[in-house]
Order: sequence, then structure tokens, then C-alpha cells
Amino acid sequence: MTTSVSGLVSGMDTNSLVTQLMQVEAVGQTRLKSKVSTEEKAVTAYQSVNTKLAAIETAADELGKLATWRSAKATSSSSTVTATTASANTTQTGTVTFDVISLAKAQVSTTRAVSTGDATSHSSLTITKGDGTQSSVDISADRSLAGIASAINGAGLGIKATVVALEGGESVLQLSSTKAGVANGFTIDGGFDTEVKTPTAATDAKLQVGGADADGGYAVTSTSNTFGNLITGTSITVTKEGETGVRVDVASDTSAITAKVKSMVDAMNGAFSEINKQTAYNTSASKSSAAALTGDFSVRQISQKLLGTVSGGLDGFGSLSKLGISLTRDGTVSFDETKFKATYEADPDAIKTATTSYATKVKELSDASQNGVTDVINGRKSLIDNMNDQISGWDVRLAARKLALTRQFSAMETSLSSLNNQSSWLSGQLASL
Repeated sequence: MTTSVSGLVSGMDTNSLVTQLMQVEAVGQTRLKSKVSTEEKAVTAYQSVNTKLAAIETAADELGKLATWRSAKATSSSSTVTATTASANTTQTGTVTFDVISLAKAQVSTTRAVSTGDATSHSSLTITKGDGTQSSVDISADRSLAGIASAINGAGLGIKATVVALEGGESVLQLSSTKAGVANGFTIDGGFDTEVKTPTAATDAKLQVGGADADGGYAVTSTSNTFGNLITGTSITVTKEGETGVRVDVASDTSAITAKVKSMVDAMNGAFSEINKQTAYNTSASKSSAAALTGDFSVRQISQKLLGTVSGGLDGFGSLSKLGISLTRDGTVSFDETKFKATYEADPDAIKTATTSYATKVKELSDASQNGVTDVINGRKSLIDNMNDQISGWDVRLAARKLALTRQFSAMETSLSSLNNQSSWLSGQLASL
């Protein structure tokens, strides 16, 4: 290890001098670092462009899916009836009109007994469900209402038992089905001291399609208040008995399809904006500055190709203006949602074919453009790696050069010190003569 005391003999600030000399020596490395910074900014810019192109591809892919064009929307003429569609792949369009005859209800039964003591002399209860299944519940350990309720709750029969205390030392054993519908109703045989009564009977929900006496009319039932078999893929839920002439329509969801087209157009405009940003050159009066990709024709060409998909129209269909898609003066794409909806509703098959064809065209172009940009990114990254290797090599050379300069100046200071010592000795000898 070489050490030195800056200018101890010479009076020169040799540490500062070494630092200045090393700045000159490092000019090549500094230039490389600047180039690396420039390339890294370019890579980031290319990645931003690719992100926008990927968004176009995703939106175009969604627009081309069959599920998009099978999007359906259900509407009901009654506020007490709701209709919702399920998967677009299974939902069918259609219309049904019906009367709500009854709602599904869960059974509630009760029996009374004194609050303490046995409520029955039987050691078991026999419960028969509405679907015909029969179960025995052991109550021999505790025949009180509380014991009976505990046994029923532990039997897992879909019946909830509770004990409600009344005035006068009596209690009520309340038995409630956990699910609605006739199949979930029940009867209970347990030799209770008082009769088991049913204030709320189990019922199924019932709809009458067409009049009961009408030719072709029919009724459908459900253990819940939701019906899933009137229109394939649509669930119809009723909440009020006695509603008549309820109409449920399931039609193609034009708004959902239109939103998909808009998403693709928005993604295209997002890419135009990003490309313009990354290739811009600021020529304001105060300063001039270039963006990371200024002068990169290949990136600007992507915008031109995307715009060309609009201006070129579709073979066999013509101008995309029929779809509400057109170019603007500022180099973007506009979308007229009202026009698209009108043309789609007028001829769904033709507009579906044209739109999906255009979406495929845009998707393929976006995918190819991403591949091209990715190749450029990979090339730039390789260049950055190479320059970073060179910079590391410079670090080794510069460290060696700094060590050499430090040693040279230290040697100079040592030599000057020796000369000063000799000069002082000679002066002393001459003075003694």
C-alpha cells in the first residue's frame, strides 16, 4: 500500500493534481456511462410502447371471443321479479310471460309443554321429510323441550329447533325447516302432550306460463324462489305472490359488445399517445430536447400501420365508418358508439363478422409489432451488458493508473526531501570552513 502526504516538500497539492489527472484518464469511461444511461432510457421507452401494444392485443382478443358476441342482458317488467344471465356461452335469448302463483316457504311447526319436566313419554321421535325420507331421533336422555330441541339440532335433519318461554310456566318448541319447499317440509311423531301445529306450511314457488286453461299453458315449481329453467342461462327470482303478466326478455347485450369495441379503440389511441411521447422533440423557445426514441422511424411506423388498418377498411365490407370507427385529424381513431349500436342491431351477423375480422387484423399487427420491439429491446440490453463489462474493465485500469500516479508523486516528494537534506548538509559544511 502506497501512502503520501500531499505537497509535504514540494508545496504542491498532489492529491488534487492526481484527482484532475484521473478525470482526464476516465473520459473514455465517462462516455461509456453516458451511453449506458441513454440506452437504458431507450429500453424503458421501448418497454412502455410494448405495454401499450399488449393492451391493444388484449382488447382485440376479447373482441374476437365468441363469448363477447353472446353477451346477453335480461330485463323484467316487474320490480318484484329480477332476472340475471349467467355465462355468455350458455345463455340463450328469448322471452317468457308468466303469473306468480306462490312463493317458496319454509315450514314452521310448534307444540307446547310445561317449561320443566318431560314433554313426552316416548324415548324417540320419528321425523318424516316431505321427500319421504324418515329419521329417528333418540331423546331418551332428556325428554324436556330443551333436551328434545338439542337432540333434533344435533341430528342434522335440516330442522332448526328452539324453545321459547311463555308466561304461566309454559314453553313452545318451535321447529323450522332450514330450507324452503315442499320437499323440505316434515311431520313429527313423538307422542307430545299437546298437538304439533303448523302455522306456516312448506310450499314451493309456482309460476303459471300462459293461462291455466290456455292451450299450451303450463306451470313450473321450485323449492326456492329462483327459477333457472324458463330461459336457458337465465335465473328468474320472484319476491311477491299474485303478480300477473310478468314479462322477462333476454336479448343480446349490445352495450357490452359496444364497450369491447371502445376498449380496443381506446387501447389504440393509448399506443398512439405513448409513441408520440417517446418520439417527440421539444422545440420550444426556452429549450430544445429530444425524447428517448426521437428519430426512431420503426416505432413511428407502428402508428402508421395501425392507422392504416382504419383507412384501408375491410375487403368485402368496405369502410370501417360503418362500424363507427374513423380517423381524426390529429392522428387518432374515433368511435361512434351510437352508430355502432344502430348498425349492429340492424344486421347483427354482418357487423359481428366485420368487427371480429378487424379485431383479428389489429391483434396480428399488434403481436408482430411487439415482437419487433422486443427484438430491439433485447439488442439494446446486450449492448448495455457489453458496455457495462467495458466500464468494469475501466475500473481496474483506472485504479492501477491512480496507484501509479500516487507512487510517482510520493517518489518525487521523497527525492525532494533527500535533496533538501543534502543541500542543508552542504550548506553546513561550507559555513564551517
